[in-house]
Amino acid sequence: MLDHRLQDAKDLLANLYEQVGASGEDIEWLANVGQMLDRQPEEYRQRLKQAMNFLMLAMETKEASDLDFGGVGSNGYVWLRIYGVKQPVYPELGDFTSEETDIILLNLLTAGQREELWKTRQLDFSYQLVTPTGRRRFRASVYLELNHLVLSLRRINPEIRPFQSLGFHRTVARLFSLEYEKRGMVLITGITGSGKSATLDSIIDANNRHANGHIVIIADPLEYIHNSNKCVVRHREIGRDVRSFKDGTVQALRQDPDVIVIGEMRDAETISTGLEAADSGHKVFSTLHTSSAVESIDRILGETPPAEQSRIRERLSSVLSCVVSQKLVSTVDGKLALAKEVMIGTVPVRSAIRNNRTEEIYQIIQQSNNDGMITMEQDLARLCKSGLVTREEAVNNANNKKRFEDLMRYERVAV
Repeated sequence: MLDHRLQDAKDLLANLYEQVGASGEDIEWLANVGQMLDRQPEEYRQRLKQAMNFLMLAMETKEASDLDFGGVGSNGYVWLRIYGVKQPVYPELGDFTSEETDIILLNLLTAGQREELWKTRQLDFSYQLVTPTGRRRFRASVYLELNHLVLSLRRINPEIRPFQSLGFHRTVARLFSLEYEKRGMVLITGITGSGKSATLDSIIDANNRHANGHIVIIADPLEYIHNSNKCVVRHREIGRDVRSFKDGTVQALRQDPDVIVIGEMRDAETISTGLEAADSGHKVFSTLHTSSAVESIDRILGETPPAEQSRIRERLSSVLSCVVSQKLVSTVDGKLALAKEVMIGTVPVRSAIRNNRTEEIYQIIQQSNNDGMITMEQDLARLCKSGLVTREEAVNNANNKKRFEDLMRYERVAV
């Protein structure tokens, strides 16, 4: 039986659909829907929101990380990603026409957000749900598919994973800590959905608990909100509190920070500003959408204009403390485990960056396990040999499949 909140929304939608008329499958129809919603009593809008809130809470019940809803491609169903597998949840979460989901999603947005959506055809924002048991936060993206709206929703875990559970070597943990290392750049990298934000939040939380200082977080959008503990923690969201990552970083330098967290280094300006912040004596954390340490370095240099590359290479070699490239791999019990590659900015690594010999870095990492470094293939081999993941899953996630197979055949993997 369909939950009463979903059924109530379906009844409301039938009435609202009559008011706005048949879909013309264009932006003008969507804009008319938004104006119609603005004229509705607040009680109606809140009842309609309850359906979306129910779907969000269902994500937690089912331990889903992501929700996909609306548009043509969903076939009317609500899709959840549960332990890495995306699938429709039907009939439990009901089915909706594209027009119904258009109205539900527009009802979540303010008039200003709708204007931004019509202008850019895509909108990123954070969403907070207040329940009797606490607050739930989500990272949302609304976009257009064949003139219908689609929602991609990421659930932010209300509890931060304890830093110790991430399994970093003591040397690496010290590089993350403001107590031991006051400056330098740390990069957390990986593809979308690899848990970068969760790892970064664990590192921020550890500093907030154990070191005195000032942390400025610049994000698009903000996910987890940290309560100030030993550190005062400031949160600035792109579009709401500051215009861009570059502006937020430049402004942070005038705000007496110890730690600057740049949500993502998307372009050459942000990369250059982040490097300058680290070079000026601050501790900088950021993320990149790359799958290995070497790829991360090459990406930074590749974003830089040729005339500037020599200078950026020199600066990067002097400030880069650590790169963690991670993946979430499926375990034999159907859950997820963290696999990671860790590179530390040792003298050989810095020399390789400075002299444009990044192809040497993989071998340096491979031979430096005692210093806390590990390649992705070594960590996957460790997970495989421990029985946590299957060999097939490990091979699928290896950046260098041949090297992984060699490790499984010939080498002992340090744990």
